[in-house]
Amino acid sequence: MSRDFPRSRRIEDQIQRVLSDVLRNDLRDPRFEGVFITAVRVTRDLSVAWVYYSILQAEGQPEDLSPAFAKALGFLRRRLAKELTVRRVPELRFELDDTTANAAAMDRLIRDARSRDRDDSDG
Repeated sequence: MSRDFPRSRRIEDQIQRVLSDVLRNDLRDPRFEGVFITAVRVTRDLSVAWVYYSILQAEGQPEDLSPAFAKALGFLRRRLAKELTVRRVPELRFELDDTTANAAAMDRLIRDARSRDRDDSDG
């Protein structure tokens, strides 16, 4: 009988909660301003965790935060080691989640198309 809520899913939720809290309250690096964790996915054996993040910003391309995450990696893993209920803290891999940027671009395209349709029907 399979479980409805597997251990890996609980670990993903824990990692997301801890890292979100650390980003919001403990990291002093200004590059993390407006960064939030959108999702975490772990491998079946819990050895690797992909952490997806997004950046709140007005316009333009998001800055590459790979160097900032690389610098903070040790601190983040130590905090996870304190909070997680696993023997070994997973290796963290950070990846930009561009879902919000794609959604904003699609919203802009839809708005433009609707305004063109409205202009065509008026004229």
